[in-house]
Amino acid sequence: WWPFARDNNAPQLDPENVRAITGMARIALSAGDIENAQEILAMAPPEKINDPDIAGVRAAIELAGNAANVGDNDELGAKVTANPNDLEARFEYAEALSARGDLEAASDQLLTIIEKNRDWNEGAARSQLLKIFEAAGPMSDVTKQGRRKLSAILFS
Repeated sequence: WWPFARDNNAPQLDPENVRAITGMARIALSAGDIENAQEILAMAPPEKINDPDIAGVRAAIELAGNAANVGDNDELGAKVTANPNDLEARFEYAEALSARGDLEAASDQLLTIIEKNRDWNEGAARSQLLKIFEAAGPMSDVTKQGRRKLSAILFS
């Protein structure tokens, strides 16, 4: 198995290998290079654009892209600690956490919002939570534990 195609003796990412494309995009994303991650993801052939791995990286890129639009984690965390019922502050804190890659903590914040008020802000917390699950991947601990907690909240 080799994730690269050889062309003119220079390695290039094999556009048919979705796992290689998504893996390289996630590496770029973890290095904070959102633009490069997007360029790598764009190498996927059009017929593979709806592949779950591609969709997961797309969601992770979208979450990471919010980093410039969210506040400071410490400041937002302090705001939530000072007023645990401020669901807007809690949502902003979850966005900041997810933008910085802490999907588990972001998931916990969103689950708390759902537990306190399921329909808050027209279901914004649930929508954001599903995006986090997609970014983390269906087999990740974040998704598995988050889905269990969500079920417990919704069906209790």
